[in-house]
Amino acid sequence: MCGIAGIIGRLDARNRDAVRRMSDAMAHRGPDGEGFWESPPDELGNGVLLGHRRLAILDLSSTAAQPMSDPLTGQVISFNGEIYNFQSLRDRLQAKGHAFQSTGDTQVMLRAIGVEGRAAVASLRGMFAFALWDPKKRELLLARDPLGIKPLYFARCANRDEGWSLAFASEVRALLASRLLGQPKLNPRASASIAWNGFIVAPDSAVQGIQSLMPGELRGFDGAGRETTSEACWTISPHRESKPLDETELSEALEESLRLHLISDVPLAVFLSSGVDSSSVANLAKRAATGPVHTFTLSFEDPTLNEAPFARKIATAIGTEHQEVLLTEAHFVEHLDRALDSLDQPTFDGLNSYYMSEAIHQAGFTVALVGTGGDELFGGYPSFRELPLLQRWSERLSWVPRGALVAAAALLSSRLTGKAGAIAPQTRWAKLPEMVRRADDLLSLYQLAYALFLPKFQRELVALDAVAPLVDGLPPAIRILLQKETAERSALSAISVMEHRLFLGERLLRDNDAASMAASIEQRLPLVDRVLFETVDRLDDGLRYSPVGKKALLRRIGLRGLDPALFNRPKSGFVLPYDRWIRQGLSKAIDETMRDPAAISAAGLNPEPVQRLWQAFRDGAPGLYWSRIWAIYVLIRWCHRHGVFR
Repeated sequence: MCGIAGIIGRLDARNRDAVRRMSDAMAHRGPDGEGFWESPPDELGNGVLLGHRRLAILDLSSTAAQPMSDPLTGQVISFNGEIYNFQSLRDRLQAKGHAFQSTGDTQVMLRAIGVEGRAAVASLRGMFAFALWDPKKRELLLARDPLGIKPLYFARCANRDEGWSLAFASEVRALLASRLLGQPKLNPRASASIAWNGFIVAPDSAVQGIQSLMPGELRGFDGAGRETTSEACWTISPHRESKPLDETELSEALEESLRLHLISDVPLAVFLSSGVDSSSVANLAKRAATGPVHTFTLSFEDPTLNEAPFARKIATAIGTEHQEVLLTEAHFVEHLDRALDSLDQPTFDGLNSYYMSEAIHQAGFTVALVGTGGDELFGGYPSFRELPLLQRWSERLSWVPRGALVAAAALLSSRLTGKAGAIAPQTRWAKLPEMVRRADDLLSLYQLAYALFLPKFQRELVALDAVAPLVDGLPPAIRILLQKETAERSALSAISVMEHRLFLGERLLRDNDAASMAASIEQRLPLVDRVLFETVDRLDDGLRYSPVGKKALLRRIGLRGLDPALFNRPKSGFVLPYDRWIRQGLSKAIDETMRDPAAISAAGLNPEPVQRLWQAFRDGAPGLYWSRIWAIYVLIRWCHRHGVFR
């Protein structure tokens, strides 16, 4: 787990300094080491410069330092992540006569790609983003893992006089620190994406000219920075694999994923909320581990959001060495600036991961397992129940004119949400008329269900000047990908793909990576694994999802040996008590921001609706949840913190 950066361009002092600035900006991602490498220049003095920040997890010796060169092929890599199947890959290569000096994974993956070519990337099981320079081809390969656990961003320069053609890094902020982009501009679609999703969907980023590599994408560039290839090493099949799978095989796959994710040369802990997912990870880890398992839980003063008592009982039942970390409102407010600075891009999530990661780091751990991914795999979210139901009713009532159905939905919505005030309720019931109108398009339904604001209020809120506007809150590239990957699937399995690609891939994984790495913690996700996904995806819908929302299959396997009564309570998310804190300890700071017209405009928003929204929230208007306020506040603050304006 590390931070990577690099430039294709002139091998001069300006670009060397730019790579060092990018590395310095990512010191938190790799406090254990720093390395730089540059290729021999071509006849024009151009080449590639690579930088690396190291968080040592496997092979703590200097033989695993990066950028790493392979003496056999001459290829050089700067790599961020973990390859969990590196031991089996090493065995395969050793059987062919290859030798390794390092006991870690980097040298193994470097040799595998060197001798087997790009096809070897598809065999990598893990989380990764890397840059690999091939001196024979004078080509740089950028790659990202299939499910998008590790981020990778790049920027291109068309002006040869600037002396660089491509720059890349693990974080958007590192590219800003390079100073290669001049005065950075806010991506015209960023504000619209925040208003719809609460985060910015790839391949867009918050900054104009900076793009995200897509999950599973490979991109090649020659020594002049020209793109030579763009391909996917893995995509989700549009239909489910026909080979049947039983519960025993699934149990073996889950246990294997846990075993692989436990491989570490440094201390390892587990985030334990009190839900099924994190409890399953902790329970399976305890069964697979050869030593003690340490679990951590955040606790709060507000008893309605405090899961610590439940987590304590679960930890006792599993037999872990358990610690609780109390996060008070005073501590949250006092350390908020640092926590918000952990976010690489504006988002309304991630801070719970930051505070937990800080606590785990202070306790002496470097790696933490989390239960993220169980809801997406086994249908734990309301979307799995509500969206197919709406589609079924739409099909049954297909004989009724769509306009009449929309009118009926509007009447029902108004009765359920009540009289609108200064800001109409922005809830799912309020979205019902629009969802009825779009009921034939499952992706549109999904996006409407998750939208922070109704489309009408979004149009008021966002000062949109995008050349290619978002469609249902999505950039065209990812919308096309999702339509392709869900084309032949059932509604439930299609929603699972959407949850993986959007809620998980574009929000949870990216936010948790930035927040945990800010505390120099490697976060591992045993339930977010390509092989496990492919295995679960073979299950019949009835076995995988039934009863919808209960994750019964994961309960049977992951919670084996535990009393089911420990989990017989309503599902709740692992969230901070934002609503109360926004109205109390953070009220003054947010008020100053939300009433500053210049600051609001610079972030691509219209001041009047923002101020109206804030006042309505303060007045207790129904249907205005904290997430709406927080998303807008974080966007404005991020833009001003990083000097990125419309």
